[in-house]
Amino acid sequence: MFRDRTEAGKALAKKLACYKNDASVIILGLPRGGVAVAAEVAKALHAPLDLLLVRKLGLPENPELAMGALALPSTCVLNDDIIKLYDVQQASLDRVIAREKTVLQERNALYRENRPPPEVRGKTVILVDDGIATGADMRAALNATKAQNPDKVIVAVPIAPEEALLPLRTQADAIFCLEKPSLFMGVGQIYENFEQVPDETVIAFMKDAKKRQSKDN
Repeated sequence: MFRDRTEAGKALAKKLACYKNDASVIILGLPRGGVAVAAEVAKALHAPLDLLLVRKLGLPENPELAMGALALPSTCVLNDDIIKLYDVQQASLDRVIAREKTVLQERNALYRENRPPPEVRGKTVILVDDGIATGADMRAALNATKAQNPDKVIVAVPIAPEEALLPLRTQADAIFCLEKPSLFMGVGQIYENFEQVPDETVIAFMKDAKKRQSKDN
């Protein structure tokens, strides 16, 4: 058990110590919960921190169950099995995609002040989240990142079920996962405090990262 995302981030950073002080490394956190973990990883590795904005596409009748995910600037990953199983019609799918695109654009304005995505060509990108459940968000994040021709893309999370990691292994150059429980009940099972991370906290993490990077430069 981790006390919170901060403690999990510190533990994850120890596993990623081989990337410390590597000028080619950039840490991308998946808002909102992943940013709290990513902030600790970036501090420990002396690496820049930025965001990779991803949104789950929840089923119309069950928003918690992902039928896909979106990532800026223009990546959409769909889970065809879930869509077929729940007989999601194209019109319903289009409405969910349009709604979540709007949310992504609003968050880009809020968190990143509409700045373009960070330059990752030729870099080692470490994608960090507070955990993986279905893998849809991380698949979208991987697709969006690899489209920009980085040198390597690494996935780093405190918890995930092995079945969600399997399809990611063909996309990522490496995966670091602290806990892979055989009985996976949810990402929150390894956290004592798993409260939702508010927008204000994400913005504060980004401001702190900018200050730290300015000092380092």
